[in-house]
Amino acid sequence: MGKGPATRRSRTAWLEHQSGALGLFIDGRFVLPAGRQTCSVTDSSGGSVCTTVCATDEDVSLSVSSGASGFKAWSALPCHVRAKTLLGLVSGLQRYGQCLSELCDLAQSPSSFSALVRLLQYYSGWAQLRDTLLPDWTPRGLVAVVVSDDCSLYSLMLKALPALAMGNTVVVIPGVETAIPALLLAQLFVEAGLPAGVLNVVTGNVLSLASTVAQNPLTSYVTYSGNKNDGEKLCRATAGMGVPVSLSISLGATCPFIIFESADIDSAVDGVIETAFKKKRECQWLLCVQESVLDIVVARLKSRMAGMKSVPLQKEGDRRLVDAAVEEAQQQGATLIQPCAPSPSGASYPPTVLCGMAPSCPCVVTPPPGPLLPLLSFRSQTEGVTLGKDNHAVLCDQAQTPTTNTPSLFTLRYFLSVGSVWVNSHSVLDPSLPLSGHKESSNCTDGGKEGLFQFLRPSSSSPSLPRSSPTSLDYSRFGTATSAAIIPQGPDSSSCPRSYLQYVGGKQCKSESGSSVSVLAPDGAVLAYCPDAGRKDVRNAVEAAIKVQPGWMKRSPTDRAQSLFTLAKALEMKRRDLAASLHSQTGLSLEEVDKEVELSIAQLYDWAARCDKETGGILPVPQSGSALSIPEALGVVGVVLPDSSPLLSMVSLLVAAVAMGNAVVMVPSPKNPLPALEFIQVLQSSDIPAGVVNILTGGRDQLTQALANHSVIKAIWYWGSVEGCQYLQHTCASPLKNLWLHCLEEKDGGRVWSQPPPSLLEERWRRAVQWKSVWIPTA
Repeated sequence: MGKGPATRRSRTAWLEHQSGALGLFIDGRFVLPAGRQTCSVTDSSGGSVCTTVCATDEDVSLSVSSGASGFKAWSALPCHVRAKTLLGLVSGLQRYGQCLSELCDLAQSPSSFSALVRLLQYYSGWAQLRDTLLPDWTPRGLVAVVVSDDCSLYSLMLKALPALAMGNTVVVIPGVETAIPALLLAQLFVEAGLPAGVLNVVTGNVLSLASTVAQNPLTSYVTYSGNKNDGEKLCRATAGMGVPVSLSISLGATCPFIIFESADIDSAVDGVIETAFKKKRECQWLLCVQESVLDIVVARLKSRMAGMKSVPLQKEGDRRLVDAAVEEAQQQGATLIQPCAPSPSGASYPPTVLCGMAPSCPCVVTPPPGPLLPLLSFRSQTEGVTLGKDNHAVLCDQAQTPTTNTPSLFTLRYFLSVGSVWVNSHSVLDPSLPLSGHKESSNCTDGGKEGLFQFLRPSSSSPSLPRSSPTSLDYSRFGTATSAAIIPQGPDSSSCPRSYLQYVGGKQCKSESGSSVSVLAPDGAVLAYCPDAGRKDVRNAVEAAIKVQPGWMKRSPTDRAQSLFTLAKALEMKRRDLAASLHSQTGLSLEEVDKEVELSIAQLYDWAARCDKETGGILPVPQSGSALSIPEALGVVGVVLPDSSPLLSMVSLLVAAVAMGNAVVMVPSPKNPLPALEFIQVLQSSDIPAGVVNILTGGRDQLTQALANHSVIKAIWYWGSVEGCQYLQHTCASPLKNLWLHCLEEKDGGRVWSQPPPSLLEERWRRAVQWKSVWIPTA
């Protein structure tokens, strides 16, 4: 590899230097262990490019140990040294950029050289500024970056570079198509001055290696990018290991391309052809056209597609799926736009537009692979937005909207449940803007400042999950046994304990089962009875929440703040009742309970003031135009509360979620539920809309099981047992939910609630939102 212009010989010189057999990259050098199986990497014609090693558990252990050792040195370096090291790779890429691009093409993983350089420049800046702008945060440690076989190099680096910039060390487990460029980049990193052990690359079976890395107690975090099936398998395989796992489902999503009547039709059609019929796509496109311009768009498509050649399919078996999908679409009345007739057989197919499709057609609900583009029409702007929003089987990650009508932008802003919106543009990416998947496309945020926090934790707190081996858990029976923290109701006529009601949709009610459980005082006496809620109660609570949440989210931040101010004032008026409930439930002194009530009031005022302060904004981007970064509510959040500080913990989590526009289903501690039930009167005295807050009491496990299996709930914040954490990690892989998990044992005596550091308050806010990026080009 010389420093001159890259030629065909220079692009293969690196492979020839490795004798066509690429080893593992561990501790700053290539390792080619003996006796290992190999995997052949092929080009588009089926020819062998090289072979890669299939790592074993022993190789994984060496890479993790190397990463753990490298973390001590890398995290201790001054920020400017880490930034200089990352920036040093830019010069290496500039020298070998063409070579890297051609190697990516050989391995059928095309990547943009300029996009990789932009990634390095952006995250070297954040490496420089970490201690200045994020002083209360610390790196997690060793991060495993996992990508599926068909994922791009850009997606891999979008995970690895921010992890390195924040001071973590990284073990990369690339797919087959990204193995070659990932190994080359690892070598260039070391040549740029990256200490040995900071970046390790192990190749082989992605899921098996990822599970082995996660099981190692030195691993602090696992993040995955790729297809949905492999992501689900990874979550289930790592459940109970005590390591957080995040997923970015960047493959297989269906993205709407919406053309309104005000659009520049020629530019819009050019954009459709450029994005929908690429040789390699990470998503399937759905074309939605307003009826008033449908004939013009169809005519333009026929004209532009004339003369186009057949597109190679990614897999041999895809041809059968494409033929079956086209035949089924024609049987349902679809007409085809094709530049030529498809060959009788072969691993290629002409670009095809399926016109006249209904939203319920299988091709629309579950698009097949290949160059197929379903076309749907709509009458009004509202109907067009609905096509991109309400097709419940579509996983929308991006939306493109050619339009010159500014109100269309604001309609999309509120109604499209997507992570990125491109207005009069398409497929524009920049690391300065967050990519936050909506629906089931992600449970984390990549890119921007917001994407850094998945690789950091508050400096003042320890990891919320203890490292452990998975327990033998029967997932089908979890939550069916009676919790040990509550006792079935029994007669106690002498003390006549009070019977409480739960809170659903703004009304107090009994549980669907009609049964109650006893609440015990510290001395063991029966203090009260509360409802024993179950799956049907969770269903009712979620139905009430989902009815009101969209309207609550669309309220201005100022309006939400005023509602929280009324809640704080209502709590002040009921402080004596809440203090008495805390005293009888927990046995704490009157001084201690008064302090907890006072801190709860302060939390409400703090978050009311924060409502209109966290609003996102306009970010500078290298391309012409501007981009908006907007935090949005998740939807319905399930919150399973801890035993300690029962009032303060409930208020702290409730207000963090509600302030950002979410609705919540709260499950108080079975041990100390009375403060939450007394708080119902506070809610009824405020102007918080009915259904925004719902409170259910009963067994922690049985309600956790019901929350985890409800498809509408977007996130679960859980304080409970190790078994409960394992169950949620296993079950919430599908449908995918955002999880914030904590084991019940708290070693700080509740200080996390009474004296929360600024970083923890920021984490609560970030856990309550997802991000939307809107790209607006200039003429």
